[in-house]
This record gives sequence, C-alpha cells and structure tokens, in this order.
Amino acid sequence: MSSSTPLFETIEADDPEYEQRTSATGNINPPPTTNPGLNSTRPAQQLASTPGDAESGIAGILRQSAHPLVLFFLYFFRLAAITVYILCGFFISNYVLSSVIVVVLLAMDFWNCRNVAGRRLVGLRYWNQVDDDGESYWVFESRDPSRPANPIDSKMFWIAVYTFPLLWLALLIVSFLKFNLSFVPIVVLALVFNVTNAIGFTYADRDAKQKWANNLASSGWGMGMGGLGGQILTGVVKNSVGRVFG
Repeated sequence: MSSSTPLFETIEADDPEYEQRTSATGNINPPPTTNPGLNSTRPAQQLASTPGDAESGIAGILRQSAHPLVLFFLYFFRLAAITVYILCGFFISNYVLSSVIVVVLLAMDFWNCRNVAGRRLVGLRYWNQVDDDGESYWVFESRDPSRPANPIDSKMFWIAVYTFPLLWLALLIVSFLKFNLSFVPIVVLALVFNVTNAIGFTYADRDAKQKWANNLASSGWGMGMGGLGGQILTGVVKNSVGRVFG
C-alpha cells in the first residue's frame, strides 16, 4: 500500500455519504502526500561503520603511526628507486647518470632500513661483526618486550621488507625476457640489498622471540611453578617457538 494514497480511497465506507461528509466537514483528512523524488535527490550521509573506515588511506596510516616520518622515508626511498629505474629510459638518455641515481637511492634505502626504520618501527637491528680471530658473526638487537611496537608501524614495515624484493625479482625477469641486459647489474644489486634486509630482520625477529621465550620460561620460579614446573614450562615454550620460528 502506497503512503501517498488517501485512507478513505482505499477503505470502502459503510455509509454512501461518508466520503462527502468527511470531505465537507474536514474532520478526517487524508495523510499528507510525499514526493518520492525528494528522498532520491537527497544524498545519504555516509558514516564509518568501523574505526578502520574512518582511518584509511595513506593519511590515516600516517596519523596512526608512532613514527610517521620514518615510515614515510622507508617507502619513499624504495618507491623512488623503482620509479627511477622504470622511467629513466623515458626521461634520462644517459645510462651512467640513471644508474648512479638508482644505486644511490638503493644505498640510502639499505642504510635507512637497517639503521633507522628497523630500530624505530619494530625495535630490531642487526649487523655483522668480526672478532679478534677474524671470524664474522651476526649480532641482533631487539627492543624490550614490555614496549611493543605500534601495530601500524610493524605491519607496514614487514610489508615493505617482504614486498619490494618480489618487485625487484619481477623486474629482473622482465629484463631477461626483453633481453635488456644492460640494467641487470642494477636489479641484482637491488635484490642483494633488499634480500639482505629481509633475511637480517627475519633472523633478528626470530632471535627476539627466542629471547622472550627464554625469559618467560625462566620466570617459572617467580610464578610459583617450582623447579619441576619451571622445567616443564621451559620445554613447552622452547618447543613451541622452535616449531613456529625455527
């Protein structure tokens, strides 16, 4: 039943003179008609149903980040290196100049990711150290587990660490398919830098989780577990971490 149809036109009156009486006296009036076109022309107000809808896009990510400037430069150097590599043939005719620009951007990204972004965004750092005997080994640093990283910073950092090596690998495949071998050394260098950071931070993250598991297991006495309970907890935690991260 349409709301625009008067009530006395849809219900038949018992008295034949009912319609005339009600129209003459004005005691019963039909409901006001509405123009359906008015509702269709009024735009519906879009409200965010979830907090994620309200904070979306690059601006939302930077607002939620604890270190927006660090996060910005992490993606800036990586995107700039790929962009210059792809577009250098259209704007720069000098092969040496374009190669130098890409290599400089890759070196800046490698240093920034290892020494600044990793330490500030996820609390991880790694480097290779040589002892007095001439043997080299990896050193990993991690933030105190009581100070967890910002979820947005952590998510965006790991996306950058694992996504860009795949992009450079795709560019390497394209270079071979197009027989454009002159830029292959640049792509190989980019892969070395990106894969090194990916492997280094993966091992640093695993080392941090292993230390956290050891600290948690060693606190069995403090939790009142006793000697046997502490040993059981140590074994369970170490085995669990080993299966997941090892």
